[in-house]
Amino acid sequence: MVFCTLRLASRISAVTAFLSVCLLIAMFSQGASAREASSQTEEPRRPSGDFRARLQVGGVFPHMAVMADRLGSDSEAGIGALIPWANKLWAVGYVAHIRGQGLGLYEIDENMTMRWYRASVTGTFANRMVHWPSGQAFIGPYAIDADGNIRTIDALKGYRLTATCTHLKDPENLVYFLGMEGQLWEVNVRTLETKLLFDLVKELELGEARPHFKGAASGQGRLIVANNSYDEQEFLGKRDAGRLAQWDGESWTIIERNPFVEVQASAGDASHGGNTIFATGWTKPCVVLRALVNGTWQRYLLPKSGHVWDHAWNTEWMRIRHAQTERLLMDVHGMFYELPILAYGGRVWGIRPICTHLRVVPDFCSWRGLFVMASDQLDHDEGQPQSGLWFGAIDDLWQMGKPSGWGGPWWNTPVQADAVSDPFLMTGFDKKVVHLAHDAKETVRFTLEVDFLGDGTWKTYQNFDVGSGTGYAHHEFPDGFSAHWVRVRVNKACTATVYFMYN
Repeated sequence: MVFCTLRLASRISAVTAFLSVCLLIAMFSQGASAREASSQTEEPRRPSGDFRARLQVGGVFPHMAVMADRLGSDSEAGIGALIPWANKLWAVGYVAHIRGQGLGLYEIDENMTMRWYRASVTGTFANRMVHWPSGQAFIGPYAIDADGNIRTIDALKGYRLTATCTHLKDPENLVYFLGMEGQLWEVNVRTLETKLLFDLVKELELGEARPHFKGAASGQGRLIVANNSYDEQEFLGKRDAGRLAQWDGESWTIIERNPFVEVQASAGDASHGGNTIFATGWTKPCVVLRALVNGTWQRYLLPKSGHVWDHAWNTEWMRIRHAQTERLLMDVHGMFYELPILAYGGRVWGIRPICTHLRVVPDFCSWRGLFVMASDQLDHDEGQPQSGLWFGAIDDLWQMGKPSGWGGPWWNTPVQADAVSDPFLMTGFDKKVVHLAHDAKETVRFTLEVDFLGDGTWKTYQNFDVGSGTGYAHHEFPDGFSAHWVRVRVNKACTATVYFMYN
């Protein structure tokens, strides 16, 4: 009896072993098929294991950081662009001045497994666009079809690519690519053939300043580009190499000679008040928001949440994106804002500050119910260049720093009598004070006007007579006082400063 039991146990063990071997062979075959199906991407670059057990701290998965490898990567390692496509989240890394190694194109699946595209090129890329007519997503120098197959635009992989946008004349077959050094290309989405259209350094008269073209978008029959060249020369008023410019298919027009960093077209049609195009930049005293509404450029001013962005190289990258369906999120100079796509009555209204932050956020998007932010976190000054992704909910933004900032329409600015400033944002801040100054040898009256409806209806808030003795006065607004916009005028020609502090 015991012998029979042992023989039976032995047979069961043999069968179990045989089944185990079959299972291992099946698993290996399945894994091999999966690897063959995704032959363009490598297995995870770091041990993965069960994604449920992976370390996650405050929305950050350390295994998903991009890192510049070895000693040659003495620059930075940022994540320049994100795009949900082909059932994955795609990310592209960047180094400064195409100097370094180890970065490239990454795909992330629903299990938080991150794979590196084996044919990646290390470069400086921060462009992304879905081209629906051809069923492709463009990110960096790569074209990805709906099945996740990747092609590389060889002619562009050696350039610093910053924007891709819709073609004005042949949107079905062509797109524009913008390079940081001012190259503007036309790319055939089918063949990936490229054609250099312009050297924007010459077209837009940048002179000897270092170009830093950062954004582009098209709409309303024009292509709009942004260049954010800015250093101490601009701060001191000795140069004005920043540009916001547009091309109508025939000629270029310079809209503003200040640094601009982002251009974004909304998806609104006539029911939203038109297809509004937004552009963000800055001057010495404030952030500038330009809006193209029904063919006319408007200008609005916003506070800065910090001065650490006041340099061309320190602005990587401030974006306007669709954070949710038909809801824009704007990041500019350390502040996130709600930005409606609506432009009813020819006016942009409903802008609201969300939070203050110190993050460098090259891109952000929604993916699988999560809000994802890219980053540029550590460069060679502090150690091995590396950056990670942050995953959370969009409402988490309200848990970041409370909105605060400073700025104004005039900073030692020569103004004429009865000249009216551009509107300056006032809503969304608890405590407010304004500083008024002038250099005239007589009393100057400053008149503050508010638009509390946001529709261009202005009412006088108060007059302030600032004498010639000190040439200075300040006013503290009552706690909780708010209007959407504020503007100012003076009754005499002078050099004036009007500067708001918001806490």
